[in-house]
Amino acid sequence: MPKSRVRKKVGRKAGRNTSREVKPVALYHDMAVYENFERCAPRIFEMLHKAQQGAPGAPRVLFFDVQGHRNNEGDYDRDAWEMLKDFLPRKVLPYLTELSTPQYVMKNQRGQDDLVPEQVFVGYPEGEEKSFWYDIDSLPLRPRETEQSSRRSSPSKQSIMEYLGIADECLICWGSPVERAHVVPASLGGSMDVRNFALLCVEHHRQAPDIADAEAFWAWVDYAELRDSGSKWQRAPEEVKRWVEAGGGRIEPVDREETAFLAAVAFELRHLYNWSDEDFTKVSWAFLEEYHHVLDRATGRHFGVERKVATHAWAYHVALLRLTRS
Repeated sequence: MPKSRVRKKVGRKAGRNTSREVKPVALYHDMAVYENFERCAPRIFEMLHKAQQGAPGAPRVLFFDVQGHRNNEGDYDRDAWEMLKDFLPRKVLPYLTELSTPQYVMKNQRGQDDLVPEQVFVGYPEGEEKSFWYDIDSLPLRPRETEQSSRRSSPSKQSIMEYLGIADECLICWGSPVERAHVVPASLGGSMDVRNFALLCVEHHRQAPDIADAEAFWAWVDYAELRDSGSKWQRAPEEVKRWVEAGGGRIEPVDREETAFLAAVAFELRHLYNWSDEDFTKVSWAFLEEYHHVLDRATGRHFGVERKVATHAWAYHVALLRLTRS
């Protein structure tokens, strides 16, 4: 008698997606110039988690791009390379079917894992932590570029647009007309390198901090983009607005014109720098002395604006770090 074939029932591995019938989910993330590794990495996993919740078990394909983030040789900078060379292929690909970047396309040969963690926490290499943080003791100039351009005039708007890969619109609200905004002001030693410029509308240019720390400037742009996200959709068609609202987005701008200066600073300290109620109780004469020291050493004045909320909030935060450092 011929041997009968024994059908081996193969169960799914825990959390693995083996279905070929589910429609794939396409995901896209552009690592914005104002996103560093610490902000970009958790957002990737937040997007993956939402995709798994919205379409459980569906094959996921991530298209990842990079805006700006160039080093002196024109290659990707440290944050972008860490995403492309390590984080995406090692930490993200297991939860995808396919990963597409400007450098490579990779398929997950082991099968997509659907047990996507809700959060990811970013740590720093042991012994190298301080190289990632602003030096609050010496309050130095900290540009993003390690070697500054020797050019003496500002780059054209077109050059900045080409570097960032954007149209003639504000990085924060997509409004126009736009102005060339120094990341680190020239008065504090900021260069005319194209990497030291952003394109901002008049209002956001007037709000942007004048500080010595480029990464803190970009963190503010990132914060302002989220804060003012409703402004982006004012000119959008109604069906687009409904789609944004359905996804949990805001389509109305936030009116902050009536907010008093100190109240606006306090709001920014809570929402950008994560100050707690306890942090506010630490304001003292010693704190104010540190605050004015930071203002004098590491901030500038631009547009003749005497008091910029963003500049003062950063100075308050650095003063607190100086006062409480161990």
